[in-house]
Amino acid sequence: MIDLSQTASCSTKDLRAVRDALEVLNGKWKLQILIAILSGTKRFKEIAREIEGISDRMLSKELKELETHHLVVRKVYDSFPPVVEYSATAHTSSLDKVIYALKEWGYLHREKIIHASDV
Repeated sequence: MIDLSQTASCSTKDLRAVRDALEVLNGKWKLQILIAILSGTKRFKEIAREIEGISDRMLSKELKELETHHLVVRKVYDSFPPVVEYSATAHTSSLDKVIYALKEWGYLHREKIIHASDV
């Protein structure tokens, strides 16, 4: 558990690190894509089917950005038609605690909002 009372004393370096992390994971889709790929190597259309509402163009853009940040590996097979698969890198596993914490906070927040509307 993080002691939030210490966040007030965050240094500029700490804030820069948080900003860097948010820049890599920003937006609606990146974490959803990573979670889809963490369960195993997938083809483009498999990822698209798992993530409701994402366009092919947006998925392609986000996958390229994740690849740039070494969180996704793209493998093209020399076949006809070409087969392209995406998988998580070893570096992606460094996000396990972040994803878990966000999931837990999401459940907590959802409960709070639901109970707040009962009042």
